[in-house]
Amino acid sequence: MAVRSPVTKTGTTTTGQAALTLIVGEEELLVERAVKAALAGPVQAGTALVGTVLADTGAAAQDPAGGADVHDVMARDLAAGELSMLTSPSLFGGGTIAVIRAAHEASAAVVAEIGALAAAMPPDVTLVVTHSGGAKNKSLLTALQAAGAQRVDCPAVRRFGERMDFLRAEFARTGRKADDGGLRALLDAVGTDLRDLAAACDQLASDTTGVVNAQVIARYWRGRAEATGFSVADRALEGNLAQALAQLRWALAVGTAPVLITSALARGIRTLGQVGSVPRGKSGAAVASELAMPPWMVDKARQQLRGWTPAGLARAHSAVALADAQVKGEGASAGYALEHVIRVIVECRSQT
Repeated sequence: MAVRSPVTKTGTTTTGQAALTLIVGEEELLVERAVKAALAGPVQAGTALVGTVLADTGAAAQDPAGGADVHDVMARDLAAGELSMLTSPSLFGGGTIAVIRAAHEASAAVVAEIGALAAAMPPDVTLVVTHSGGAKNKSLLTALQAAGAQRVDCPAVRRFGERMDFLRAEFARTGRKADDGGLRALLDAVGTDLRDLAAACDQLASDTTGVVNAQVIARYWRGRAEATGFSVADRALEGNLAQALAQLRWALAVGTAPVLITSALARGIRTLGQVGSVPRGKSGAAVASELAMPPWMVDKARQQLRGWTPAGLARAHSAVALADAQVKGEGASAGYALEHVIRVIVECRSQT
């Protein structure tokens, strides 16, 4: 086994690898990438991983531990005294890497041991700790940072703009570009799970050429991009019953979960209600800023609002709530419940 380099006064080995890394956040894909990056080489303190590229490269990706003993454990599985055993010197003289995951779930005794180890790091030990960032065991965050840990933030990617930034970064990692229409279509086709989105970007980069746009997404997924819960909701809210039912049947045929369709319907109705409650004199940009929505979503909602009344929206929202319960087990047929609610939504739009 390779002998680990000694730790310098800056808290890194002489090869530049961080001896103590704290990864904070609950976005699993980004946390996993941060762990790999911490083992492969130096991580810049305070790095935020949303919209950045962390790619495996060369020998470091194949053997990020560099031959050291690696112990990758969940904090909740550690018993008092076990950490010192994991980080004790190897009989063969090699270094030791300990990855402690979900430290917010550790017992009080283990939290104290992690803090003590961080405060006096042995020269042949590398410690990587992940923490959700919540209130539980938050004192450990303070202790690790006081010990000089290099912190990497991996916040949850929830907002539309953050997902768009993530996709742009994924395509940039592969040397490709995508326009906004293509990114939106990809979100509609794949969903919001970052692992699925990252895999989709890799597939598109290897299987297509040129700028990734909405046409590329539609062609690559062969209809899946058009047949999502959001496209079903759009056609229903626009009052186009025939197209809404056709999109629904195709979406179910390609495997879209019924609960995702009711979720899209509910979201669409809520968006109409939010946009409709804002005075009409305001510009689209002002409304987008006030409601924390992308401008294109406001413009689309204003077009869909034609023919809707507050009472109609309220009735449609109640119908979707009922359908949601039915597709989650209260109804005999999810397909029937979805077809029925789409018909009700179209009827509500035309009612005064």
